[in-house]
Amino acid sequence: MTQRLTYQRVRIAGFGYELPPHVIASEDLETALAPLYQALHLKPGQLEALTGIAERRWWAPGYPMHAGAAAAGRKVLAATGIDAADLGMLVYAGVCRDHIEPATACAVADALNIGPEAMVYDVSNACLGVLNGMVQIADAIELGRIRAGMVVSCETARSIVELTIQRLNQSPTMENFKHCVATLTGGSGAVAVVLTDGSLGPAGQRLVGGVVRNAVVHHGLCRWGTDTDNPAHGIMRMDTDAPGVMEHGVALGRGTYREFVAAVGWPGGRPDKIVCHQVGAAHRATVLQAIGIPPEDDFSTFAFLGNIGTVSLPITAAIGAERGFFAPGQRVGFFGIGSGLNCVLMGLEW
Repeated sequence: MTQRLTYQRVRIAGFGYELPPHVIASEDLETALAPLYQALHLKPGQLEALTGIAERRWWAPGYPMHAGAAAAGRKVLAATGIDAADLGMLVYAGVCRDHIEPATACAVADALNIGPEAMVYDVSNACLGVLNGMVQIADAIELGRIRAGMVVSCETARSIVELTIQRLNQSPTMENFKHCVATLTGGSGAVAVVLTDGSLGPAGQRLVGGVVRNAVVHHGLCRWGTDTDNPAHGIMRMDTDAPGVMEHGVALGRGTYREFVAAVGWPGGRPDKIVCHQVGAAHRATVLQAIGIPPEDDFSTFAFLGNIGTVSLPITAAIGAERGFFAPGQRVGFFGIGSGLNCVLMGLEW
């Protein structure tokens, strides 16, 4: 039986985000991949043609994840007028972290002057981390344990993409290229989301609820880690079975969407607008077709931001809101899926 999320008291007060300063075009990556392109006789423009991604952003080398997350956190606190001392929970949800321990959330909480009573910890679940953090904060608000909480994330793709380029140039085979195209879509950025019980800050958007499902039998389709058995040592690498991720991810999303429609019970049977995890053009088209949502009702950012992992969905929602994509009273779906495979679909009333 599908696990349903139901909320009566939870609102999203606001979003904050931080974009890195360095813009990296797909052409720049192809220039760096010249040995691979020559060996495989690939034409320039192939990467953008395959993914629909023209550019992405990267932090400077060595940029700490807590710094980006804290910058996004300061922005959302300033925008909502909520005091950091009123936050009862701070969750850092990025795949990328400053250290194995302590929790990166501790450095973020210190930078934001979060109070000593708050729960402060990390959550990790591939690209679903921020949505998982939102669920945990929403549950605590619904139970009356806290009045407000913040989930933050900062992701960096520079190191893993640069390592992947080295790997591809050293072993320029089509098989390697197929398994690494998804890695080359990686972008960087930071985001923060504040949820409240409505007693603090702006009214924001009401979080109605949602559903969660998994297909963990497919946990081996995408892996990011070291090339040794010890995660604290070794060279980082990422391998993705892109066709497998699309096939089984879309199947999971289609089934979860049917449960979502039944759970939220919206008139008309579907949301007015949606925001999906940002992967690429082919994935977007396949997902939208599978769930019957027209492209004009979906806001996307992957063409100029790439795939920023946990940051992608919430930063896309924030940019969509800035650009007036959502109208008051509209029913909005947040559709998240991550390696594992795991799926979380959320419904909001804007």
